[in-house]
Amino acid sequence: MSLVYAGVLSHAPGITGRADLCENVAKRDEFYAALENQRKEIEATGAEALIVVAAEHFANFFMNNMPAYCIGIGEKYEGPIEDPDWLKIKKTTVPGAPDLGTRITREVMQTVDAAYAEEWKFDHGIMVPLNFLTPAYDLPIIPVNINCQGPPLTPLPRAWAFGEALRRACDAVPEKIAIVGTGGISHWPATPDSGKINEAWDRDFLDRLMRNDQAALLDYDDAETYRDAGQGGFEIRTFIAVAAAAGGHGDLQFYTAELPIFAVGCTVARFSLTSQD
Repeated sequence: MSLVYAGVLSHAPGITGRADLCENVAKRDEFYAALENQRKEIEATGAEALIVVAAEHFANFFMNNMPAYCIGIGEKYEGPIEDPDWLKIKKTTVPGAPDLGTRITREVMQTVDAAYAEEWKFDHGIMVPLNFLTPAYDLPIIPVNINCQGPPLTPLPRAWAFGEALRRACDAVPEKIAIVGTGGISHWPATPDSGKINEAWDRDFLDRLMRNDQAALLDYDDAETYRDAGQGGFEIRTFIAVAAAAGGHGDLQFYTAELPIFAVGCTVARFSLTSQD
């Protein structure tokens, strides 16, 4: 199989931008160690490209043009789009994989309609993960966006189908590919409730995710998610897509709600890969 790794991780801007304000240094460093371990796991697979399934935050797409799914096929990308002094990540150029991205896009389109983009400005949703997973920015990246911001949002069963399409596309090419889904679980970004985390909701979702229980994962209602997990909870779509791509059970390597300065439940996990035949 050409998919050699599948995992998920959180991406809130505070993870890098407010690191120096964190009072629970031990828990912060434990989280960073889990991210470093994820980097090493990806590196050990010999992955030749990394697909990052993320939810971008009106940096490239707005209500005048909001695709449900978009795949990057650019030669290179720039980021972060935010103030680097605020995010604590320097502006840089990230290599793309235009030929591989195009082949993956063509295969995905056999079953799921997806947009594509040769130009893409990376915001924290991609730059925070890359800061930890490929700090030298030397691994080709294929960015993938699922609309988690502007309703109407893609239904969860379609996010699952998109993940399955990504898996078929990865297995149709000879290159070794890693995939990560990145988002928050419960969080309320850019609201008076920023910093609030619903740990019970997070742990219930993570239990469903680690079991890769398709029926349970798709049994969320957007209104209830908004009520219990905030608008940031809509980003479960990126995690669900990667679970669908992997097919196997997950291993929750780290979770904590004890870093409210990061304004998200901090998560790192990987999945076993099963055959899609």
